Amino acid sequence: MGHHKKRGGLGGLVRLVTIGLAVAAVTKELQKPSGERTWHGTVAGFVPYEFRPPTLGRLRERVWDPQGTHLLSPHVWGVGWTVNLGRVVAIVRHGADA
Repeated sequence: MGHHKKRGGLGGLVRLVTIGLAVAAVTKELQKPSGERTWHGTVAGFVPYEFRPPTLGRLRERVWDPQGTHLLSPHVWGVGWTVNLGRVVAIVRHGADA
């Protein structure tokens, strides 16, 4: 008997959950009348989704906001969260009081 590599594992589970949440978010938007679709919000009660075209302002706000208090923010596009790298750099440079 040879060793068989497990397929998927935790990474596969994360991908499956992410795809499921994305499908749920798109379904949620499509169930609204077309004039009421915003293409951003939350699904499953707390997971953010963002399907509007990315903007430079939103990218800056969510990925590079050294003055922000948040370490995680909604993705610029997609389902879930992204790291506010600007805040991380500010904390590393100036300590926790940054």
